[in-house]
Amino acid sequence: MARTISPEYLEFQSDHIERVLASHRLPVRVSGGAVTPRWIRYDFTPAPGAKIAGIRHLSEELALALGAPSVRLARDGETLTLEVARPESEVTAIRVRQLLRHLPALPPFTALLGLARDGRPLLIRLSSPEVAHVLIAGTTGAGKTELLRAVLLSLALSNRQSQLQFVLIDPKGSGLEPLAGLPHCLTAVLSEPDDIARWLDRLVTAMERRDREGQSAPRLVIAIDELTDLLTTNGAEIERPLTRLAQRGRAAGLHLMAGTQRPSSAVLGSLLKANFPARLVGRVASADDARVASGHSGTGAEKLLGRGDFLAVACGQVTRFQAAWVAPEDWRTP
Repeated sequence: MARTISPEYLEFQSDHIERVLASHRLPVRVSGGAVTPRWIRYDFTPAPGAKIAGIRHLSEELALALGAPSVRLARDGETLTLEVARPESEVTAIRVRQLLRHLPALPPFTALLGLARDGRPLLIRLSSPEVAHVLIAGTTGAGKTELLRAVLLSLALSNRQSQLQFVLIDPKGSGLEPLAGLPHCLTAVLSEPDDIARWLDRLVTAMERRDREGQSAPRLVIAIDELTDLLTTNGAEIERPLTRLAQRGRAAGLHLMAGTQRPSSAVLGSLLKANFPARLVGRVASADDARVASGHSGTGAEKLLGRGDFLAVACGQVTRFQAAWVAPEDWRTP
């Protein structure tokens, strides 16, 4: 059972942070923060002239002082945030259905991602020009498939079949199978290369027809688990229609949502990769992989904890969040 984090404990840890940095002539004062299901956040503003790089270099010393395996430093304007993971025994799952019950009705085509680092629900609206298509990246154990499932279920629970429909593509045939019973699905989960290629061509044709007729309804979400495997195995036959959908799909109401371990241009193709403006990045192996996955340097994705610990990268902003989760008993039609 998760223990309650007392104000005294937070003050004690804040004092540790201030003391460690002061010993290196980097005076700060912890001014606030938040306690979330996955980590504790401490906010502080460095003194004028203090080098942020100097504080980053002290991350291991800060982790030792706080009794944590690691810490992650992030910046929000002039405020720096130190994020400290809670022990696994204290982590509580964020269930999609439970969280949605405590929220007002979501705007159309808006998905629930989870809880942001300030403890508030984090949403993403597919119909926004700044979103359009979503790439979910991370190594094995990061929680890509679980997040993709949660996003799709939240969309299904908030939008009628007449408004929003799914085409599910899963080369391994297991990650998206629990969603097959949703009435929003236009077909069974596609896993065979010939079926996938045929449906992608059909979707390109539908997109072109909608363009001519000025239509964008109902919205169509093409969800793909393990995009890298799909492209590596099938090559241009799959990449060509996917690239066209990524380039022109938004105006016609078609949205790609794909999970991959490493979205490099060498695998995805530069045109396809460039057309995912929104990135959800879980734990990756290195700082270089973090830059490739997020499209930005210095995100710290290599220090994420896995198991649903993600960064949302969109509109030039990076937001850490704990992904929502779908419990086995929650797999039932809306």
